[in-house]
Amino acid sequence: MLILGIESSCDETAAAVVRDGREILSSVISSQIELHRPFGGVFPELAANAHLEKIEPVVKEALETANVTFREIDAVAVTQGPGLIGSLLVGVSYAKALAWGLDIPFIGVNHIEGHVYSIVFENPAVEYPALALIVSGGHTNLFYVPEEGKYKVVSRTRDDAAGEAFDKVAKMLGLSYPGGPVIEKLAREGDADKIKFPIAKISDGRPDFSFSGLKTAVSRYIRENNVKPLAENEEPDQQIKDICASFQATVIKSLLKNTAKLADELHPKTLIVAGGVACNGALREASEKLAEKLNVPVYFPSKHLSTDNAAMIAAAGHFHLRQGETSPLEMTADVTLRLQNLENEDAQLKSKKVRYRL
Repeated sequence: MLILGIESSCDETAAAVVRDGREILSSVISSQIELHRPFGGVFPELAANAHLEKIEPVVKEALETANVTFREIDAVAVTQGPGLIGSLLVGVSYAKALAWGLDIPFIGVNHIEGHVYSIVFENPAVEYPALALIVSGGHTNLFYVPEEGKYKVVSRTRDDAAGEAFDKVAKMLGLSYPGGPVIEKLAREGDADKIKFPIAKISDGRPDFSFSGLKTAVSRYIRENNVKPLAENEEPDQQIKDICASFQATVIKSLLKNTAKLADELHPKTLIVAGGVACNGALREASEKLAEKLNVPVYFPSKHLSTDNAAMIAAAGHFHLRQGETSPLEMTADVTLRLQNLENEDAQLKSKKVRYRL
């Protein structure tokens, strides 16, 4: 079965052709990083306009690379949400028109579920239950996954996503956008123990994440120590490298502290770490150490599948199609779409089966 995946939730226009949910025949991504770099973040109207310009050539390139025609596609899967409304609408509208014109099934996919499926192409089959840490510029969540297609949010960020915190700290230091890769690079030459930044404690006791206090602590440190943001083309000094290393280490400790706590309670047989921040080498190394301690495997997507891509959307779409779940053409983009279909909230996580909400 050939599924065409389409992803346009934020600032990448992507299309992919995937066979049987596991074999990538093509994956094309048109990035908007250079477009948004002057703003230090994604400018929504520019993002939507760029998707309008790129979506048709990106889809055609994906088909040509896969050496298939439109008529050979069995279904279209597209990101329904969450994301930026203008960006989402471009992908959803194009996918619906394509599915209607070809008279083939149409599947709306939750973007975060796509990240869960990003690990299926290059890893052994997931043994359930699993615990999935999805960490990116827009999302930081831990999901308990008792079986394929069932999800319960067991930890979420109360404010910024981890990737967003990387971007904002990079901006404070005068570093380029996106912040994650440049902070990781400088952190390799810094002392992660030099500065003791705080890990947030949630007042109600839930194992949630919070990065706003960490951002404030970095800002205060910069101000109190007279750290000047880098000018254009200026080389970072050791102080900035130490800030990067200490900040990155604190983010990773925060992420894995909650992951370890919930793993002790839920006893997963597999750990999944996915999303754009899963590209971070220090996070991968720390996650591997945690998995070794827990005596379970940890699965990451390859780096080109960690950031937003359409192959993961096609893989998730394939699962739902196998379950007999398709979307009506009346479906539209949903910026608030949630990935949680285990209804009850008790500690034992017992629930009746609920259809995936599209």
